[in-house]
Amino acid sequence: MSYKALYNKYRPSTFEEVAGQQSIVRTLRNAINSNKIAHAYLFCGPRGTGKTSMARLFAKALNCEEGIGHQCNKCSNCLALNSSSHPDVIEIDAASNNGVDQVRELIDQVRYLPIKGRYKVYIIDEVHMMSQGAFNALLKTLEEPPDHVIFILATTEPHKVLPTILSRCQRYDFSKIDDNDLKAKLLWIAQKEGFAYEEEAINEIVSLADGGMRDALSILDQALAYGNGEVNEKDILSVFGLASSKEKVDLLEKIIKGDVASILKKEEEFVNGGIDVKRLCSSLLDILKDLLIYKSTNDEKLIRSLKKEEAVYLSKLIDKKKINEMIDTLLKTQFEFKTVSNVRSLFDLTLIKMASVSSLDNNERKDQPTNTKQIPINIKKEEETQGEIKEKEYNPDTNEKYTGNTVPSFLLENEEEETQPKEEEKIVIPPKKEEVKKEEEKLDTSLIKHSSIALDGDKYELSVDTIVKIMVLGGKFKEERKALREKWSRLDYLKLDEKFGDGATLLSEGKPFCLCKDAILINYAFTRLANKVNVKANQDTLEELLQTLLGRKVFIYALDRDLSNKVQNTFFNSQQLNTLPKIEEINLELPKKGE
Repeated sequence: MSYKALYNKYRPSTFEEVAGQQSIVRTLRNAINSNKIAHAYLFCGPRGTGKTSMARLFAKALNCEEGIGHQCNKCSNCLALNSSSHPDVIEIDAASNNGVDQVRELIDQVRYLPIKGRYKVYIIDEVHMMSQGAFNALLKTLEEPPDHVIFILATTEPHKVLPTILSRCQRYDFSKIDDNDLKAKLLWIAQKEGFAYEEEAINEIVSLADGGMRDALSILDQALAYGNGEVNEKDILSVFGLASSKEKVDLLEKIIKGDVASILKKEEEFVNGGIDVKRLCSSLLDILKDLLIYKSTNDEKLIRSLKKEEAVYLSKLIDKKKINEMIDTLLKTQFEFKTVSNVRSLFDLTLIKMASVSSLDNNERKDQPTNTKQIPINIKKEEETQGEIKEKEYNPDTNEKYTGNTVPSFLLENEEEETQPKEEEKIVIPPKKEEVKKEEEKLDTSLIKHSSIALDGDKYELSVDTIVKIMVLGGKFKEERKALREKWSRLDYLKLDEKFGDGATLLSEGKPFCLCKDAILINYAFTRLANKVNVKANQDTLEELLQTLLGRKVFIYALDRDLSNKVQNTFFNSQQLNTLPKIEEINLELPKKGE
């Protein structure tokens, strides 16, 4: 007899053998026991979570000769179903039978009574692949099928199924299988098959499967073939391009210590060993999450990716603030993986960035003075600027043609000090933060009358010319914009407020880009956030929130990355051609409320 893949061999034969999905099992059992069987079901969820297996079990429970609801696996109906040869249980692959003709042929067969069982059960897999014509041809039959017919539709993408089909079905959403259920099933199979295994290897398989039982069994099959009947962690790591837990912890330790040379050497070893950079990034995130949980709770039962001794050791090297910063950096990198052509270079830069920040933080702690007196440091201008060629700052108030190679400072998102320290100028190092009692100004929310934030709606749209005019006018408001940026973090105090939290969170996600008398431009990293800010219904709420920082109301307009880059290019091109409008000639026309 030919070899049978594990996911076929250990397909559940009764409801009791199903891993996870207990709510769905219970619902279907109760429906059968109370004789409330629907004519059409929709099983949807991720791949490998048991949709087709559940459909077969349901068909078996309906047709078992011992009685409805039973699954004896001994009668001719059950045995025929186990061998996929039952004449009344028809499985159709909609990916290859997605036309109107195939559906019409199916409709012609529906009217005939069952040959062997009580019900004819049609299991249509990947139903979202059917054409619109095929869906329409199926509608009437699906709505009012004969009493002896039950349709079970299965799909991984229910949003692609016509709403008219969805409304005619009982929908069951299959979730990813819990890691504990996956592990228990794999250990049970290991006992049945009698092969040797390491528990760490089983844990790696569970992690790779990502909630899919079929994926887990396929990986186990491959590992058994590679290990000649044994499953150990080293083989799993080698076959699937993974780093061991010890290696990942070692890499993270080097990052925390800021050892860039060792980090790049280690990353080179990973890549040469066939380790997937994206998966490594995800693994580092899991470790940092566990580290943050342990540092916050000191409870090793809540962590999965780290051992207790590893968590204890790493938690002594890094504080929670730095862990959060690293998590933010890695999350941003994961998002950017989709847009860059050279994934490895991006990951290298991410590691260097995290190491540099950690190294800088460690050095600052070492160099911090122990006393609280202010220490003057003399810095000479010649030493500061040696070997550097300064570029003349562009003044937007003049009509000079811009000839520099850098962006004018009033348009930069991350501003630095405009001037270097003058000769013999004294810089004062402030006392430690923990020794200074600084009282943050609270925002006055008494004037805020609006607080609701709409998720979507009609949006304001400014032309590129209008935005460029605001940028030109913004040259005179540079100091006010700079002061606003310094106050921007005060919005954080309102994030948890029940009334103003949504608006404060939305505003704080952006960065003030340009401010003039009547309007402000705010840059956002994500288009969905920019669109949300520009919803007309949100303007009053955001204007009143911004008034608490700025002291006056201004029209708020958000730019996503693409639009921001576009208007900056337009601004600088016009500047080079000396075609920017003069401030005194600008008539800024902004949308009126309600338009």
